[in-house]
Amino acid sequence: MPKQGLRYAAKVDLKKEAYDQPQLHNRWHPDIPFCGTIKNNEVVKIQCVDWTGGQIGNNDSADDVRDVDLTRVHYLTGPFEIETAEPGDVLVVEIQDVQPLQEEPWGFTGIFAKDNGGGFLDEHFPKAAKAIWDFEGIHCSSRHIPDVRFAGLIHPGILGCAPSPSILATWNEREGALIKECSHMGRDVALPPLAKNVHVGSGDEEVKKKVGEEGARTIPGRPEHGGNCDIKNLSRGSKVYLPVHVKGAKFSVGDLHFSQGDGEISFCGAIEMAGEITIKFTVMKGGVEHLAMKSPIYIPGPVEPQFGPGRYIYFEGFSVDEKGKQYYLDTTVAYRQTCLRIFEYLRRFGYDDYQIYLLLSCAPVQGHVAGIVDIPNSCTTIGLPMDIFDFDIRPEAKPEKRDLGSCAFVSS
Repeated sequence: MPKQGLRYAAKVDLKKEAYDQPQLHNRWHPDIPFCGTIKNNEVVKIQCVDWTGGQIGNNDSADDVRDVDLTRVHYLTGPFEIETAEPGDVLVVEIQDVQPLQEEPWGFTGIFAKDNGGGFLDEHFPKAAKAIWDFEGIHCSSRHIPDVRFAGLIHPGILGCAPSPSILATWNEREGALIKECSHMGRDVALPPLAKNVHVGSGDEEVKKKVGEEGARTIPGRPEHGGNCDIKNLSRGSKVYLPVHVKGAKFSVGDLHFSQGDGEISFCGAIEMAGEITIKFTVMKGGVEHLAMKSPIYIPGPVEPQFGPGRYIYFEGFSVDEKGKQYYLDTTVAYRQTCLRIFEYLRRFGYDDYQIYLLLSCAPVQGHVAGIVDIPNSCTTIGLPMDIFDFDIRPEAKPEKRDLGSCAFVSS
C-alpha cells in the first residue's frame, strides 16, 4: 500500500500580510504560543514567507530594498510543539526537501542602504540595489546579472527552538552590554528588544506586550539555539541537531534561500524566497548531555552543485586593509580583502561593482579560513566557480568588456 501523503503542519497565504497570519512570528520568546503539534518521528511540510514578509517586489527598482522596514522581518513559521520533547533533549531536524512556492517562482538578492541595514561592504557600497532571480527547475538566472546561471543549493537560513526564560535573559544581558560598550562606533552592533511591529502569532495583547519588552530579535544566530546561522550547506539530506530548552521544543523555521554564498555578505545576500520545507523530526532524549552540546551541530546532505576542484578560481585576502593598515590576525579584515580581490577581477569583464556584490552574496562561492596562526596575518580564501558564467573567466582568458546591463537601483 502506498504511504499516505505528507501533511502540511502549516501553510502561508502570500495574499495576506505576514503580521495577520497566526502561524508566523518575528521574535524569539518562550511565551509565543504553539501554532501546531508535530509527532516525534513525523515527516511534515511547512510553508514559509520570504524573510521580509513580502516587502520586496519582482520589478526593476530597488526603492523597496531602500525602504524595507527591518522591524517587520524574519517572519518564522512556528513555533511547533514537538511531542515528547523536553529541556535537555536534542531535536534532530532532517531536511528532506526545500522548494519555492509554485505561485512565486522567483527570488531576490538585496544590498541594503548603509543607513538602513547595511552589509559587510557598506563602506564601499552604501546604496541600495537588488537583483531578481527566475527559477528554472534547480537552476536560476537573473536579468540584472546577465550571462550567469547556476544550480541552487536550496536551504533554510533559520532553524531553532525557543529559548528558556533564563537563556533569553542571558541574550538580552550580553547583547545589551555590547551595545553600551560600542556606543561610540556610530552603527548598530546588536539589536535590543523592540515592541514596534512585534508579531506573536496567535498570542493575545498581554503576550504581545511581554514579547515586545523581552523578545530577542531574529537577526543573529546565537550559540544556545542556532537560529539565523545562514549556513548554505543545510540543504536537502542534511541533519541538524538542536538543543531543546522548553517543553515541546517550540521549533520554528524560515528565511528560505534558493542559493547563497559563504558569508551572505550583503546581509540580504542569499536568493531570498517564499517556499516550503519538508522535515522529519526526531527527539533524542537526554541528547544535550549525551553530545556534550553547547551549540547546534549538523551533518550536511549529499546534494550540492557539482563544480570540480579544478573549476574554481580562489582569491586570497590578509589582515591588511585597503589603506595598507596592518591588523593582528583579523579574519574579518582578511575576508573583506578577499571579496575586494574578486571585484577587481570581475570588473575586467564588464560587471559593475554592485552586480559583483550581489553575485558574491548569492552564488555558491566557497569561503574558507586558510590560516589563523601566522602572525600578524590571518589568511582567508574565496573560491569562485568558473562554470556559472557563460564565458571564459580563467586567468588565461583575454578579458573582454561586455555590455552586462545593470542591477536594479533606487529611482532617485
